[in-house]
Amino acid sequence: MFGDGLWSFVVIAGPIILVLALLFAMLRNRRRTPHEEARTEQATRELYKQQSAEDRTRTP
Repeated sequence: MFGDGLWSFVVIAGPIILVLALLFAMLRNRRRTPHEEARTEQATRELYKQQSAEDRTRTP
């Protein structure tokens, strides 16, 4: 009898948990505002510039 109750829980709660997980992921991966996007791009350019400078000093 315990197996029937557990199976019912899995069948009912499984899709609900899956939908909640998908909603959570969609909300976490929302589109960024133009300001956030520009700030990210600028930080990336600065990081690449810094890495290039370090690479030039290390190259024999």
